[in-house]
Amino acid sequence: MAVHSASKFHEIPDSLWERIELVLPIYKTSCKGGRPRLPLRQVVNGILYVLYTGCQWKAMPRQFGSGSAIHAYFQEWVELNVFYELWQLALVEYDNLKGIDWQWQSVDGATTKAPLGGEKNREKPDRSWQAGCQALRACRRSRSSAGCRSERRQCA
Repeated sequence: MAVHSASKFHEIPDSLWERIELVLPIYKTSCKGGRPRLPLRQVVNGILYVLYTGCQWKAMPRQFGSGSAIHAYFQEWVELNVFYELWQLALVEYDNLKGIDWQWQSVDGATTKAPLGGEKNREKPDRSWQAGCQALRACRRSRSSAGCRSERRQCA
């Protein structure tokens, strides 16, 4: 069985890594021992791979480490605003190099049909099965609380 390796697009150049590394949290080794932490450059490469390809965390190539571990780093860094700080640094650097016209902004978006959304003009049912059952249950509760006898009904 052949081992698939990810393409090289996700590997961060040394010059960029030096700037990213300054924003990442510093982790100390635990005095209790345990499994050593993943190299942070490998973690960043794994996160960029998932963000670029859109694959699931557990579907990422093993060369980055376990998907669960990479995802845990991602969640921690979101909480610590690491990606926000990286975005701010990138904006400042781009503004210094090319200049950003802060008076004008544009937003791009796309709307597409949901993959399993059904047909566009299909008939809609009057009431779903679940809504009918909930209405009958609510009716039954009110009668039994008022002291009336409890009747068993099947949902329509």
